[in-house]
Amino acid sequence: MQPLFVLYVADQVKSAGFYRVVLDLEPCLDVPGMTQFELHQGSLLGLMPETGIQRLLGDQIPDLSLFRGVPRAELYLRVAEPQRYHARVLAQGGKELSPLQKRGWGDLAAYSQDLDGHVLAFARSV
Repeated sequence: MQPLFVLYVADQVKSAGFYRVVLDLEPCLDVPGMTQFELHQGSLLGLMPETGIQRLLGDQIPDLSLFRGVPRAELYLRVAEPQRYHARVLAQGGKELSPLQKRGWGDLAAYSQDLDGHVLAFARSV
């Protein structure tokens, strides 16, 4: 089983540029309608334009453009240097939700939002 997590984004090109810098990765796929980054051992993060999923599913889902900026997903990534990733989010125009600090479950984690309002958490075990 290969996990592919897809975030619906307002502007695929802008979001792909954001994630290139934040993740310090080049996409493994970048075509109109989908950009993908390999996160770890085949796990993929996809960026799909809101208009693409609307065309695919039609009126089975609400108009996603009405919910821009509203958190619709969280991407929690354990990395060696969470502060570095968090700083890149902020430098690329993301919004800080909570600085790096020890969490009740034992991780050091920092929370932010990407350009579409998705919650990003960069963490490491302590």
